[in-house]
Amino acid sequence: MSQLDLKIGPKIKAFRRQMGLQANKLAEELNISPSYLNLIEGGKRKIDGDLLLKICEKLNIELSQLTSKTDLNLENTLSEILDDELFEDLDILGPEVKDLVGTNPKIGKAIVRLGDILKKKDHELVNKIEKMSGKIVDNRKNSFPGEVISDFLQENKNYFPRLEDFANKIFDKVQKNNRTRYIALCEYLNSEYNIRVKDVIPEEDKPFSKIFNKNKKELLLSDYSSLETKKLHAAAQIAQEGAIDIINDYLKKFNFPSNESQRLTQVALLNYCGAAILMPYKLFHSECKKLKYDLQLLQNTFATSFEQVAHRVTCLQDPKLPGIPFHMLRTDIAGNISKRFSLSGIEIPRYGGACPRWNVYSAFTRPGVIQAAVSKMTNGEKYVCIARTVEKGIGRYGQSKSILSIGLGCEAKYAKEFVYTENLDITDKKTEIPIGVSCRTCDRLDCSQRAFPPLHKKFDVDINTRGVSIYVNDND
Repeated sequence: MSQLDLKIGPKIKAFRRQMGLQANKLAEELNISPSYLNLIEGGKRKIDGDLLLKICEKLNIELSQLTSKTDLNLENTLSEILDDELFEDLDILGPEVKDLVGTNPKIGKAIVRLGDILKKKDHELVNKIEKMSGKIVDNRKNSFPGEVISDFLQENKNYFPRLEDFANKIFDKVQKNNRTRYIALCEYLNSEYNIRVKDVIPEEDKPFSKIFNKNKKELLLSDYSSLETKKLHAAAQIAQEGAIDIINDYLKKFNFPSNESQRLTQVALLNYCGAAILMPYKLFHSECKKLKYDLQLLQNTFATSFEQVAHRVTCLQDPKLPGIPFHMLRTDIAGNISKRFSLSGIEIPRYGGACPRWNVYSAFTRPGVIQAAVSKMTNGEKYVCIARTVEKGIGRYGQSKSILSIGLGCEAKYAKEFVYTENLDITDKKTEIPIGVSCRTCDRLDCSQRAFPPLHKKFDVDINTRGVSIYVNDND
């Protein structure tokens, strides 16, 4: 029996329960016995194609919702949580985590939520101790509301069709020669919502990117921001005026752990809709196919920033007009991941930095240059990954900017559709870069850059022998 068969059954059970449908009732509608349905939902029986389609019809779901990869980061995140010394005596192994994710993903998500709370409480406690003692206690990584945004986007595959429809209507009204101009967005805000857009230079001690004064009906945009950033702010303001109800409907379907995380996600959806106005789905998808996802050409075509384009290519998930399933992450030079999303199948860590061999980190050595590489995971999966640094901050002379790295990638099977593989030999194993998710979850014992011992391997120190890393010796 294939792994797919094993995973489909529990998913069927989960969708059935979400509908509030009793097992015997569904069995009756499918014209099968309740005991047979029980075996299917337990992952103990294969499902033929006709029955699978009939199940999808009765549960009102798409076939892809059962057969596509889901919870891409859940297994890795659970491993990170269960690595805590609190669970050390339980000796929980990787296969056991995988079984939990495959059969009871909701329980896995509940554990992640508890882990988030634990990390947050730990962070708050550390802060209190630091304030009382005046000493820095630790520099540990913790989970913040921004992580919830990633969970929300992941659950929705970063595709929101109702916002795409709204954006298309706005684009049709403001476009000229199939492009969205800043002046047209400002004029639309003024004519449609009586909102005036003003470009201003912030006061010396009061920097800002945008300020919307609801009473005065004014949108102030900083002249220190780039034109691309101003365009996104203006488009997002249109979304705030005209699509906020649609956004709130999407938010209602997700269980947010805090009001703060819900508001942050609301901002993320406003920016999503704003980007869709600048880069409307069908037109953007067509250009992506024509240009083979050349991000710099797309950036020039739509007069947007590199990061905006990188975000947008991950949104092309309309089942009727799909794009390449990408993963994307953004990190600073210290390894802090501030954005993460994966449809490619690659796992991105939640609580710590990713593998140092990922080119999203080596990009800092050549700022502004796109670096491409073929990366091979420990499970044998290969990905084409590109990375480039971007500058963020005030565009005024003498003011320092922060530098971040954007990583984008897809499965190697999409190589022919991705321009950045033209100078790469996907079949040459010598050019592959062996990577993992993070040191804690990586099983590679031949890595000289290992910063921690593997999660599920006993770590012993032998003063007489040493492997390529202090955490790996010749006896391993």
